[in-house]
Amino acid sequence: MNASASPYDLKPWQQQYGQSIPEHLPPPVHGSIAAMAVQAANQFARQTAFTTVMPNGMYGSLTYAQVDEMSDAFARYLRGVLGLAAGDRVALQMPNCLSYPVALLGVLKAGCVAVNTNPLYTATEMAHQFRDSGAKAIVIVDMFADKLAEILPQTDIRHVVFTRVPEFFPPVVRQIVYAVMKYWNRLIPAHGVKGVALPEALALGRAVAKPAQPYWHALTHDDLALLQYTGGTTGVAKGAMLTHGNLLWNVEQMLGMSGSHIDRGSEVVLTALPLYHIFAFTVNFLSMYRMGARNILVPSPRPIQNLQRAMENYRITWLTGVNTLYNALLNEEWFHAYPPKHIKAAGGGGAAMHHAVVQRWEQMVGCPLVEGYGLTESSPVVCFQPLEGARRHNTIGIPAPMTEVRLVDDDGHDVPMGQPGELIVRGPQVMKGYWQRPEESAKVIRDGWLYTGDVAVMDEHGTFAIVDRKKDMILVSGFNVYPNEIEDALTAHEKVMEAAVIGVPDEKTGEAVWAYVVKRDDDLTEAELLAHCRGVLTGYKMPARVVFRDDLPKTPIGKILRRELRTQVLAARKQEA
Repeated sequence: MNASASPYDLKPWQQQYGQSIPEHLPPPVHGSIAAMAVQAANQFARQTAFTTVMPNGMYGSLTYAQVDEMSDAFARYLRGVLGLAAGDRVALQMPNCLSYPVALLGVLKAGCVAVNTNPLYTATEMAHQFRDSGAKAIVIVDMFADKLAEILPQTDIRHVVFTRVPEFFPPVVRQIVYAVMKYWNRLIPAHGVKGVALPEALALGRAVAKPAQPYWHALTHDDLALLQYTGGTTGVAKGAMLTHGNLLWNVEQMLGMSGSHIDRGSEVVLTALPLYHIFAFTVNFLSMYRMGARNILVPSPRPIQNLQRAMENYRITWLTGVNTLYNALLNEEWFHAYPPKHIKAAGGGGAAMHHAVVQRWEQMVGCPLVEGYGLTESSPVVCFQPLEGARRHNTIGIPAPMTEVRLVDDDGHDVPMGQPGELIVRGPQVMKGYWQRPEESAKVIRDGWLYTGDVAVMDEHGTFAIVDRKKDMILVSGFNVYPNEIEDALTAHEKVMEAAVIGVPDEKTGEAVWAYVVKRDDDLTEAELLAHCRGVLTGYKMPARVVFRDDLPKTPIGKILRRELRTQVLAARKQEA
């Protein structure tokens, strides 16, 4: 990296902080997430902390005091009944439900390490993550326990706790919801795995005497809190080691960027993104819990109608999501009829927000839809569009306080302002490394800087814009083509619902741009769409082929999987050959 001063040393983004965003933040006052949670429970004891809302509107809630008591009991169960030790890993595999905060905070209060696991994982993916993490116990939703039975002997897991989505609902409501779920799923699969139900585990934990000092009393910022596995879309999933300090710092950084719009003890945040994903975990769960908000949990946002009762029955003030979620809401008749005007702000991340979606949202709802940027390895928030002052669209905003960002070339040298380079980041939210993978860790963390693999540019104001993933870049006749730009052009057409762009090997140009499009209007033709693109894209960026599809492959949080589309194309070509 250059020893001489560069535009990144000057930190021009701090000029946009204004009076609402501090340049420097004091260290988090809490030594651990457990300590933070206990203070929040003491301060907001009687307030509702979490409400799970089913698609039909039935719901269950827990107060801060209830979450605190139940998570204490679960911590005593883990340590006093199961005999787990500080630092032992406990897997959590469930959708958004009341059991999640109870189990998660219980794990951390026990001084153990949580391993967030996607409940939709295949048995193979589960086996890899459990073996890699060395998890000794698991809390799993009953609907997916059959997959656990298949792989349990291949893991170190010896203790299983079962839970249900309507756990902790009022008894009659719980029975009705569970009956409906069993009907639609036809049956909860038989599995033969021995374990205990979460309520039973809590009862056993309550019978254990409280320790003289809480299990978490000795935890520090350096202690591991999460093994947060990357999505695995670029290879074998790796566990990012996130410490209590990483996560607490990122909470303060996020609040430093948005605190002017968050009133302590009175916010209502809609959580449609899964809490097992780092975006919702830090932004919706930890940050809002710290501020005494009420979290409205939706077990599954698909189909998008599942959000209707939650949005109609509660005065939502904050919402987070990905581009596909906002796009889907904007195309719902019920949302058009009664757009929630009481939302203060909406946050977008996880994948690039399309400008057309942002414009439509802000026109319809009347609140800002701000885009942020982060990744699992940074807990996740790195950049955020300010909620006050002039906001630059089609950007990821500016670095959060206490965050350094640079753009570098392939040799690690700073690139000039306005030129694309790999975004690297340094700050207290950056992970310790990948679990038991020192070589992989050394590849991405060099001299304290996290190399993200994302290509970005910075303007004179210190605002950053993501160009694309380095690995997603398409090389057409020697010219760099970035899928995000093409997708943004495609979705700007009023008849396009969604779009994904990939590079496909081509004999003449090296690679060719292929566009996969989901129509909003069945009348849309390829010729009409290409004519639109010619007005906004130069020749080498034009799609060589447009493929219309009913849907696009996505991750559980709604991020479009370009890699899967590319794999499908290459497989089809191989068969043809």
